[in-house]
Amino acid sequence: MRVLFASAEAYPIVKTGGLGDVSGALPRALRELGVDVRLILPAYRRALSALADKSVMAQIPSRNGAIHLISGRMPDSGVPVWLVGAPALYDRPGGPYRDETGREWPDNAQRFAAFCHVAASLARGELVSDWQADVVHANDWHTGLLALLLAKQPGHRPATVFTIHNLAYQGLFPRSVLPLIDISDDLFSSGGVEFYGNVSFLKAGIQFSDRITTVSPSYAREIMTPDYGCGLDGLLRHRANDLSGILNGVDYDVWNPSHDEHLAANFTADDLSGKCTCKLALQHELGLTVDPDRPLIAWLSRITDQKMAAVVYHALHMVLERDVQLALLGEGDPILEAKLQDAAQHYKGRLSVRIGYEEPLAHRLQAGADLLLHPSRFEPCGLTPLYAMHYGTLPIVRHVGGLSDTIVDATEWTIRGGSATGFAFREATTSAMLGCLDRAIAFYARPTRWRKMQQRAMSRRFDWSDSARRYFAIYRKIAPNAAATEFERDTPPSASHHGSVLETRHQHEQRGKAGTDNVLPLSRQAG
Repeated sequence: MRVLFASAEAYPIVKTGGLGDVSGALPRALRELGVDVRLILPAYRRALSALADKSVMAQIPSRNGAIHLISGRMPDSGVPVWLVGAPALYDRPGGPYRDETGREWPDNAQRFAAFCHVAASLARGELVSDWQADVVHANDWHTGLLALLLAKQPGHRPATVFTIHNLAYQGLFPRSVLPLIDISDDLFSSGGVEFYGNVSFLKAGIQFSDRITTVSPSYAREIMTPDYGCGLDGLLRHRANDLSGILNGVDYDVWNPSHDEHLAANFTADDLSGKCTCKLALQHELGLTVDPDRPLIAWLSRITDQKMAAVVYHALHMVLERDVQLALLGEGDPILEAKLQDAAQHYKGRLSVRIGYEEPLAHRLQAGADLLLHPSRFEPCGLTPLYAMHYGTLPIVRHVGGLSDTIVDATEWTIRGGSATGFAFREATTSAMLGCLDRAIAFYARPTRWRKMQQRAMSRRFDWSDSARRYFAIYRKIAPNAAATEFERDTPPSASHHGSVLETRHQHEQRGKAGTDNVLPLSRQAG
């Protein structure tokens, strides 16, 4: 089976957040199942420099000058990659979506439309003579036009899967971009790309893909409601039978305290002594008062409304008066960034603020902190708390989206039953967040119980191999005639998983304990 995996980023060659982690790890897990999966990404400056074994495979004329299809391999996993090389569109300083000042590139519509046009041609077998996709797996709004381009092409085409990593980012542009992105004006309709008077790349992906997935079971249910559907809940309910929620996994080769090269000391659940070393080293690095006994809280997050950044900022003095330390790493709202940096000057020794994203520091924060503060108004999956648990850093989260699927709140019942792995609150308010923090701090003061919960959290596994099997089942359902993989030849038919895979939390926990797969069709989900 041949799968073209299209994404705007993939770790380690380019990453701004969870999409990069997923796009780096899932293709590798799929290849371990025997799928011939190839990544395709824009040739950003840093991606081009990081790619291994580069060579030009094809040249395509376009309105933006000649576009080169560049082949290579991921430097860590060896997964084959194609980069869409258009210097006028991608060879720039700054990030994939924004310039060095944090402003969105004004030509993002053209940048990602050009990427989709090339990916569609490649998937149809028009650019590389000996490779044509059975399935195209597109990710987030940047690749939303891919399904449309393939659906409108006459004749045989690859099947399409579209994964929503965050419904709030929709790729909205004025109608005037249509001729610039080579999309006909007749598609500007309620059954096409029109969304409240704008062009929506995300809607195109939802509207025209054969199957839709998102990154946790609970988020899949939530986005079909007005509260979380961002205006697209009606369309998603219409396509409910084609929608699946598949929990993201963790790449334990990258996120593992037992061999993480970024840490001052390595450690395991059986020997946590290295975690104390990491804490002291982190306090020293960040200019915090070096104190092994004071709770150190990490906040690794985009500084946005989704992450309740304003709530955290306005609660800073109340958080810090609880005799804790807070270390922040993130970027987002420039006004809040400046306010947080000013606050760090006021609370020297207790508050550290680093604006931007630094992969090595993110690892050191996960290892050195005692708690992870991760409040969210909505949360598709929440990879950062999954990483935190594996590093013995207990998460404080809001019970929403993927966080409700993965974090078991420390209540009297779950503590006694031995299943608690963190702390959760319900309402998106300052008082609810602080109340949850107080519970966590009180628990921290009981070292024996604290260590048991750390060890329990570290033992939870969210392997990409489980998620990859679910994606593979969807591929097989929509591309039944694709060649069988070695995995399928070695697996009894009863072990495959077809249809919608929206698991309940209990089912997910049971699967994690027993290694089985319990799936519940969407049509049987209440609500």
